Amino acid sequence: MYDLVVVGGGAGGLSVAVSSLRSGLPLVRLIEPRSEVSFGELASENQLDIGYGEQLVSIDMVSDGSDDLVVTTDRLAYRTRACVIAIRPSDPDATPPIPAPTSDRLHIDVAPTDVDDLDVLVVGTTDHAVELAAEVSKGGGRVVLAAGGMDPALLSPAAEHMIRRLERERKITVLYRSVPDQIGDAEGYPMAFFDDRRTPDLQFDHVVFATPRRSISTQAAGISADASNTGRVWILGEADAESPVPHAPGAEIGLRIAEAAFPELDLTQPLSSVRRRARNESALQELRDEHYNATITKFEPTHSDLWVLRVKPDSGGTSYLPGQYASLGLGFWENRIDDATDTDLDKRWDKLIRRSYSISNRMFDDAGYLANQSDEGSLEFYIVLVRPTEENVPALTPRLALKRPGDRIYLGPKVAGRYTLNAVEDPEATLVFLSTGTGEAPHNGMVIELLRKGHVGPIVAAVSVRQWPDLGYMEKHRQLEARYPNYHYMPMPTREPDVPKRYIQDAIREDLFTSEFDVSLDPDTTHVFLCGNPSMIGLPEGENQVFPETVGVVELLTERGFSLDRRNSPGNIHYEEYW
Repeated sequence: MYDLVVVGGGAGGLSVAVSSLRSGLPLVRLIEPRSEVSFGELASENQLDIGYGEQLVSIDMVSDGSDDLVVTTDRLAYRTRACVIAIRPSDPDATPPIPAPTSDRLHIDVAPTDVDDLDVLVVGTTDHAVELAAEVSKGGGRVVLAAGGMDPALLSPAAEHMIRRLERERKITVLYRSVPDQIGDAEGYPMAFFDDRRTPDLQFDHVVFATPRRSISTQAAGISADASNTGRVWILGEADAESPVPHAPGAEIGLRIAEAAFPELDLTQPLSSVRRRARNESALQELRDEHYNATITKFEPTHSDLWVLRVKPDSGGTSYLPGQYASLGLGFWENRIDDATDTDLDKRWDKLIRRSYSISNRMFDDAGYLANQSDEGSLEFYIVLVRPTEENVPALTPRLALKRPGDRIYLGPKVAGRYTLNAVEDPEATLVFLSTGTGEAPHNGMVIELLRKGHVGPIVAAVSVRQWPDLGYMEKHRQLEARYPNYHYMPMPTREPDVPKRYIQDAIREDLFTSEFDVSLDPDTTHVFLCGNPSMIGLPEGENQVFPETVGVVELLTERGFSLDRRNSPGNIHYEEYW
């Protein structure tokens, strides 16, 4: 005799079983036809009573005239007061939702086997996508979950818990804003082409598509007509107006079935996790332990609104290509340095704020040599405080401003970005790095990499800021100039009385690089790298590629014979777009 029998050990079924136990139902049985449930850690941590290898046969009323049900499997029969069907039927006709070649390296709703040390892309936004990603990670695979549009709050509690755990342990990279729009073939391996420049085109060993949610039919579940009308059998999933058995999504099914089958339970609406945690100061540490996976080891203000910080992960590597970026995160529960109020804070209080930042580079190690970032074990970032306006209330930097060395933070597990030195093959080429503000961050690493490897061609780095204190790395740049005669640094403050007011565009119009450093911008021998304010870059827009009204660097350079470096058309103007 059970209070509740849950059929299906996926994320939804686990969520119902665990939440029912925590709500006061002592006798809960979970039936799973496979030899394991989706998230075995949750099952063991909550000591779930599970029948493995049992296939559901039927659900009917008991014969003694009571309201109880009998759930029959191919092995046992259970008498229960209520039953939740959380089976996810397969779709044999499912096809990839985007163009993709036919390949045994593409899978639908099934995780590949033997994935140890392989790169696997999982595409989807539902519980099932998280299940597949967790299965690949458990098998030793390196997982990227492309979940553009996913809202973790709409996942089942079990899936939301698991995706947070995998992120915290740096076992998965979740792309919350990106999805591939096409899968190609690169020498027999799938190549994912993404729908925005922030995510580089990536090659994988396998690609897995997780199809949208589906609910099992009454007939397929073997539910009798008598049992269908009791209000004690529920199917987990979206409402089905044609089904006699009530359906409910995971967020609602617990309360619905408790109202129908367990009148003795106190159904007072419980406090949300946000309100419950807000009452308990020690719960702030619980939230940090749940989400954060790295420590701030350096927090050095250039001034009150500009900082250089270094972050060391608890586990996992820190390798990257100079110019790439990584994500940092803090919780909405952290204090702000200003008195602005975040939009919908009550709903998001226990959620994580993430933002991508270019990885910077310290220029010299402790012995005075050029720093080798691969030896650091940490990542350096160059970040400016974003002040709130009527149109925009920034969430992350006002919280980051209060952090200090030793504080905890979230660090994404995988660096990304196509803004690298891959196009530079000639050691005698002229390289020009143009930036505004903290846009110089990726250029710092690029410059150090070039000098470490013996680049002999001219290297110029120009950065436009408002005032002298906004140049956080200026002293180090001057030291580089003194050591390397082929390196030139041009700081360009625009609001200082002791220097002419010039912008990056003016440096090109007036040929300042030639007059000051004897470096000419020849499209046959020069690569130009741009990072910073979009108005400075000035990319052409629309189908007809019309330049913006404010003349940017791209327009000035194309007039001189330069060309944009694009995915299928290499050029010598390289730009970082995710700003």
